[in-house]
Amino acid sequence: MRILHTADWHLGRQFEGHSLDHDQAAVLDQVFAAVQTVHPDALIIAGDIFDRAAPPESAVRLFNRFIESLIATTSCAIILIAGNHDSADRIGAMAMLADRRRTLVRGPLSSAEKPLLLHDIHGPVAVSALPFGYEYAARECFADADIKCPADVMRAQIAAARPHIPPGARWIIVAHAFVTGATVSETERPLTRIAGGIETVPAELFSGAHYVALGHIHRPQTAGAAHIRYSGAPLAFGFDEEGNQKSMAIVDIDTTGNATVELIPFRPLRSVRTIRGTLEDLLKLPPSEDFIKAILTDDGRLIDPMKRIRERFPFACGLTYARELVARQTAGGHPSTTALDEPKTVVSQFMQVMRGTPLNDKEAYIVADTIAQLASREDAAE
Repeated sequence: MRILHTADWHLGRQFEGHSLDHDQAAVLDQVFAAVQTVHPDALIIAGDIFDRAAPPESAVRLFNRFIESLIATTSCAIILIAGNHDSADRIGAMAMLADRRRTLVRGPLSSAEKPLLLHDIHGPVAVSALPFGYEYAARECFADADIKCPADVMRAQIAAARPHIPPGARWIIVAHAFVTGATVSETERPLTRIAGGIETVPAELFSGAHYVALGHIHRPQTAGAAHIRYSGAPLAFGFDEEGNQKSMAIVDIDTTGNATVELIPFRPLRSVRTIRGTLEDLLKLPPSEDFIKAILTDDGRLIDPMKRIRERFPFACGLTYARELVARQTAGGHPSTTALDEPKTVVSQFMQVMRGTPLNDKEAYIVADTIAQLASREDAAE
């Protein structure tokens, strides 16, 4: 059995205010091309199809065109679930018109999680699609007041799915969760609405499954075991993901249920990059439409440097000075604890942040003399 596993498309998302419509169309073209090339028995989309519950029309049209083309030109089964960014009802509505012989769509939680049964020469493969749901929804769905955290939700979903798996069938679980041990990025939204709640789900909950196709975490990786995998998002959504290779996973499951994985890298239209140097040096770099964060090493403040950078890099999204980064790292991200009765030290630290160097001897003398004069005036006034 061959599966193509992807997730976290976040259709309709922007990057620092810039539309990603063309970028997302390009990666969906690559998913479609992979289906045509490697001929999977099923395509899994493990949640966060859209970036928000009410996505823009352009995102809905893009998704609809993709699904229409897939159904019209392939025999590939389609399994998709709602993630925490999706509207469960919107995703669930798709199921009403779907061909249930080759499609499994899960939006809202269900207390009767029946799988999609696929078959190959080795026998049946059962695919359980477990959509994301908050604790309050799970308490109502499963009539269980003891559901307090995402792990409880997942435990209830798996308990609802397990009785429907035929004896001897290989079992695939599709879920949208934060499994213990996974490495997060800065762009994932919390999965619990309980302040201070524990988001993680232990990998042991998936006992008995031969492959677990996960969504939510944007970096491709395994979590807890080799057969428990995040495909990751197809695009970088933040500068902390710079340099990460995005991919989709081709999963082959043999007669014993052993899963082997091959990654197919995505080729984004635009990369996420950080460039560093003086403004003069950066303006000599080749023009690019990548998403750019610039770190300037110039000593003094410049007049509207971002305007000049965007003339060469139209999708530049951020700018900072290297000296400010050094100052923040030196301070450990905490406010200065220098007492206000040490004004010369305060001024010296201010100059360190603003220009990268503290007061020199001449400046320190001027500051000390000025402070002394002010103090003398205060004494005279009293």
